[in-house]
Amino acid sequence: MYRFDLTESYIPAQTDDVVLETTVGGILRDAARQRGDAAALVEIDPPSVERRRQWTFAGLLADSERLAAALASRYAPGERIVVWAPNVPEWVLMEFACGLAGLVLVTANPSYQAAELRYVLEQSGAAALFSVESHRGNPMAEIAATAAGGLDAVREIVDLEDWDALFRTGGRPAALPVVTPGDAAQIQYTSGTTGFPKGAVLSHRALTNNARFYAKRVGIGPESVWANFMPMFHTSGCGMITLGALQAGCPVFLVKIFDPAAVLQLIEREKVTAILGVPTMLVAMLECLDRQPFDLSSVEVAVSGGSMVAPELVRNAVERFGCTFQTVFGQTESAPLITQHHAGEPLDIVCETAGLPMPQTEVSIRSVDGENRLLPVGEVGEICVRGYCVMIGYHENPAATAEAIDADGWLHTGDLGTLDRRGYLRITGRVKEMIIRGGENLFPAEIENALLEHPDVAEVAVVGLPDEKWGEIVACFVRLEPGRDFDPEELHRHCRTQISPQKTPAVWRRVEAFPLTGSGKIRKFALVDEYLAEEG
Repeated sequence: MYRFDLTESYIPAQTDDVVLETTVGGILRDAARQRGDAAALVEIDPPSVERRRQWTFAGLLADSERLAAALASRYAPGERIVVWAPNVPEWVLMEFACGLAGLVLVTANPSYQAAELRYVLEQSGAAALFSVESHRGNPMAEIAATAAGGLDAVREIVDLEDWDALFRTGGRPAALPVVTPGDAAQIQYTSGTTGFPKGAVLSHRALTNNARFYAKRVGIGPESVWANFMPMFHTSGCGMITLGALQAGCPVFLVKIFDPAAVLQLIEREKVTAILGVPTMLVAMLECLDRQPFDLSSVEVAVSGGSMVAPELVRNAVERFGCTFQTVFGQTESAPLITQHHAGEPLDIVCETAGLPMPQTEVSIRSVDGENRLLPVGEVGEICVRGYCVMIGYHENPAATAEAIDADGWLHTGDLGTLDRRGYLRITGRVKEMIIRGGENLFPAEIENALLEHPDVAEVAVVGLPDEKWGEIVACFVRLEPGRDFDPEELHRHCRTQISPQKTPAVWRRVEAFPLTGSGKIRKFALVDEYLAEEG
């Protein structure tokens, strides 16, 4: 665990671990050499938790190398390949095969409709689309044909579950190229919570090392068992878990779609030791536990991030799962982790902060006034990161890249936060979510955390609404616990005991479910747009 006594909001790169010159294909070959006959990947298709197909590390390498050769015979190194599918084993095979063949894997959310998918295909300049026939009622084959129509760059649309088509040999030499750690491995399209999605280009070095650092800090080893119900199209699913568990040498149960009851049953049946989920997933699992008990005694650690993790959620998870808890903070553009707790940290630290920087990662807090000043400890500013993990850039978008990464190499995350003297990061909100009421900066995360302490509140989103008098006013959208009545006056009274008057919401709205991005974050701009449309 790191020890700091800071006066400025800057932490230099810590050297307790090293950045290895690794690639996605290279770490698979290493794992196969070290753990050949051990279980590596198990397919789970809810609502059933019966094991379906299974791979050892050696088997995973064999199928990945065979697929890599097939891909190399059809595509040149550096070409972009879109994978548009739920959590199926073929997604994992494509990740490793693309890594071995020097292809850039482009991820896509399986809930996309035609316009969204076409944007990814066109913006990435993809040479092919690999997908499935359908998923959760989404006619993906039909959508794929529509989305790719007229795009000359897209030479193939391949059904991932048709192995004859998947492993088809083309006319190019099938020899695999030399892939270097600095090469592009993936293009991950950002969630677009505040604008149009941009394709973050991530290197092999960034993805593999970030995942290894993460798994080591969690405490994963060969005897661990991981359930992966995070979407593979996100850096948490295909990066942190898939590449982290691979380097730790432990098996992963790949869950096709998140189903809280099925995940809890899987934990009980397979003695899962480690889970990672965004807050909305953990909330759903806890609500499921209220209806049906499960034996979760095998769970050693739960991890969450992706948005602010409320203290009450941390406490509930620790109590109900009977495990330790770690909070992580990051973003797609940093491959993805920037901070994480260490094992054994006090619960109050885990509840109140987002942890300490990852190894070999510089973190600073800088002013948002355009001067990019380094701020004193404790002062709110933009969280910035510099190091091996920072993206190569946004695909074919140099203007956006220059806006995100400054001349000194600092990636400006767009998130607001503070560093304390000990180096712990606290998240206070988004730069673009910051509410300016009467000239005073208000931070949604602080208000949300206060509201989540109320027993009636299950989930909450605080936003700013335009107002002629104040510039902006505070609005709260709340999802209640089952069976609770919506009482804005009671919620107002609760806020007034927790936070100052100007931070207390002036507008209250109940929602049954929040609009979410593909990575599970609340689409706050959608809430604002809907409210403004209703109010005219």
